[in-house]
Amino acid sequence: MKKPPIILTNVLVFIITGAIAFIGVPVWAAYIGFDTVEIITAVVLFYFTGMSITAGYHRLWSHKTYDANIVVRVVLAIGGAMALQNSILHWCSDHRIHHRHVDDNDKDPYSARKGLWFAHIGWMLREYQSHRYDDYRNCKDLLKDPVVQWQHKYYLPIVLASNFGITAFLGWLNGDILGMILFAGVFRLVMVHHVTFFINSLAHFWGRQPYTDKNTARDNGILAFFTFGEGYHNYHHIFEYDYRNGIRWWQFDPTKWLIRGLSFVGLTYNLRRVPEERIEKARLAMQLQQASAKVSQLPNAEEVMQKIQAEYDLLMQRMSEYYTAKKRLMKVRQKCIKRSMERLELDFKYKELKNSLALQREKWLKLQETNFALS
Repeated sequence: MKKPPIILTNVLVFIITGAIAFIGVPVWAAYIGFDTVEIITAVVLFYFTGMSITAGYHRLWSHKTYDANIVVRVVLAIGGAMALQNSILHWCSDHRIHHRHVDDNDKDPYSARKGLWFAHIGWMLREYQSHRYDDYRNCKDLLKDPVVQWQHKYYLPIVLASNFGITAFLGWLNGDILGMILFAGVFRLVMVHHVTFFINSLAHFWGRQPYTDKNTARDNGILAFFTFGEGYHNYHHIFEYDYRNGIRWWQFDPTKWLIRGLSFVGLTYNLRRVPEERIEKARLAMQLQQASAKVSQLPNAEEVMQKIQAEYDLLMQRMSEYYTAKKRLMKVRQKCIKRSMERLELDFKYKELKNSLALQREKWLKLQETNFALS
């Protein structure tokens, strides 16, 4: 089958910036060197532009996981353009199609089933989706956003002004314009490109699937460190409307911390979180599925599976009772009922169910560890 035509602009951008980053910058470093200011500036701009993609393009505009003040939206729009990954409108259109048709080779723009290279960068090198370049029917909400429309209309001037204007100005202040453009401009740009491209490629090949195996997305803490928290991709693909990717306090997700931090000063709001009960049910359903697959190889598979199923059903029952009691207690607390009989009874019932659920969780965990060594 004849391949689609090459997108010459994209190919040239990747070749030229890659050559500068991997040949020009090391040569410059060897013969001239980069000073501390240039290195610090590159790191700051790396996080600024990378998180403009993850917090802005991805979690704000693609998935609407939170709302933001117009100042935040403008800053993220400029940072996203500085990352040189197309306009918000086009990026979000592609990404929404990806989620709707994940792993479908005919519809997913960067389907992982077409291979690591294709998912990482290959999909941008040819006109695989040229027919959709001005079809944004899946982004009608963004067509009404003045910041998105402004960035889309003036995308190229913003790209040039931010990547060369800002770095040149900072270089002028530091006494070395070219050095700053090379390191904080081009080298930083290439690094942001590839670490964010990892989300489409490596995050669909490398890691665990604790929540779903209905698609190729994986959770990987190492990737999260390099992708501003986006490495918890298995979670994201089942709960895409959560502003968090790393849901545990210890999971590295600076994008989540940024969004949450800005909410404390009123710059972000309406942060959306998936209920804890839904998350736990998804995780336990995967554990049951994994147990079933392992037990099927045993000579007494039916007997063992009945035992596992019974414990699983009991755990689901305990969870349902606990979360129902928790919701009722929260409603009563919101009414500021301090020492009512209803409050006291609910407090007692809630603690009782919490302890019961904890015991059943422990029993389920021990069943996995001692008999099936599930991940």
